[in-house]
Amino acid sequence: MKALYNHIESCIKASGYMGPISGEEVYEDICEEIEDKEDGSYIFMCKKEDQIFFEYKIDVMEDEFNLGYLIIHTPKQKYEIQFD
Repeated sequence: MKALYNHIESCIKASGYMGPISGEEVYEDICEEIEDKEDGSYIFMCKKEDQIFFEYKIDVMEDEFNLGYLIIHTPKQKYEIQFD
């Protein structure tokens, strides 16, 4: 799992986002949001700080999920990270 968390973090940093980030926290946020969801595509918003929120596009399948993209919205800029 550590490799997955590191991959998430490196993709986010590659987008230019310099704020604090935890791949493990991102993964846990996703797991919490998709719990008990039917198969399908979803967009979730998760507020991180006062004016920062994350927008996730997730495809939920029977026994797994796919993170399509993450957009980090800040007061000054949006950081778009593609995972597909």
